[in-house]
Amino acid sequence: MDALKLIAGDSMKETTPEFGIGDTIRVDVKIREGDRERIQAFEGTVIAKKGSGVAETFTVRRVAYGVGVERVFPLHSPNVAAVKVIRYGKVRRSKLYYLRDRVGKAAKVKERIK
Repeated sequence: MDALKLIAGDSMKETTPEFGIGDTIRVDVKIREGDRERIQAFEGTVIAKKGSGVAETFTVRRVAYGVGVERVFPLHSPNVAAVKVIRYGKVRRSKLYYLRDRVGKAAKVKERIK
């Protein structure tokens, strides 16, 4: 078990961004197309965080062209180039799955003044 922790510790990032549930974030993802590589931004609200250590993931939801899109990102993945917090959200739940059923302004999260 200790050998597994050592291997997992090597693949973890040294600094991880501080964000929580309900925050609006921009995730820069590395996309490989053939032999070229580019960075694509995905901006949305964090609706879930789960796991710990090297297996920690977070789910980001956004509405694009009237369709809800959710992506799950591994926090320590080398394909996640950067995570930037756009605004902090004020929520009282650890999972915001109820936002899937909301439309328009009802799907917004109040802003927390930091």
